[in-house]
Amino acid sequence: MNQDDKYQNRDDNTAPAAVALKYDGKRAPIISATGTWELAEEIIRIAQENDVPLYENAELAGILARLSLNEEIPEELYRVIAEILAFAFHIRGKTPDDAHPEAGTAADEP
Repeated sequence: MNQDDKYQNRDDNTAPAAVALKYDGKRAPIISATGTWELAEEIIRIAQENDVPLYENAELAGILARLSLNEEIPEELYRVIAEILAFAFHIRGKTPDDAHPEAGTAADEP
């Protein structure tokens, strides 16, 4: 099956979506990439090539895909996104402080 056949009868209301989030540890995560169909596949390919953990949830991706680039995630999604980020850090054996060492705690200071 070639790419043209794969998407020939596609319905844009049920398009597979991929969303990339950027989290700096200081603000809410922001949308850094979003796309459907071929662009979604490209986002996933780039994430895999760079060992970025993936989380598959079509409903959540569909909600996030409606947001604009560089837009913060809505407050209603903080908890679910926090759980996903915590899991992503955990499976890599890291903590948010490992990704952002400048965000140390007061207990780290002399």
